[in-house]
Amino acid sequence: MNHLGRGARGIVVRQEFSRKARQVLGPLMGAAVMVYFGYHAVQGDRGLIAWWNLRFEIERAATALADVTAEKKSIEHRVALLRPESLDRDMLEERARIMLGAVSPDDIIIPESTF
Repeated sequence: MNHLGRGARGIVVRQEFSRKARQVLGPLMGAAVMVYFGYHAVQGDRGLIAWWNLRFEIERAATALADVTAEKKSIEHRVALLRPESLDRDMLEERARIMLGAVSPDDIIIPESTF
């Protein structure tokens, strides 16, 4: 039979519980730290999802820039045709007709079909 009294047995139980708690607490804290950093590596402000969203936004901005650049070149070309040193008579006549809504008697009007 065990010669330890009731109080001594409680101390032994507490010591064993303390020892087991220390054995479990270290790996548990390590796992918690890994989960914390893993979560923020994916979901954080600089995580993978934010990086993917940023790449998508950059692609959209690049597409918008290409569209605006093409439109700018088109407008610059049309403006260059209206400059006094390189005035294109056809362009001038076209703009005047559009602005005045005038049609010459020899013009042939072909209506646009609406299919």
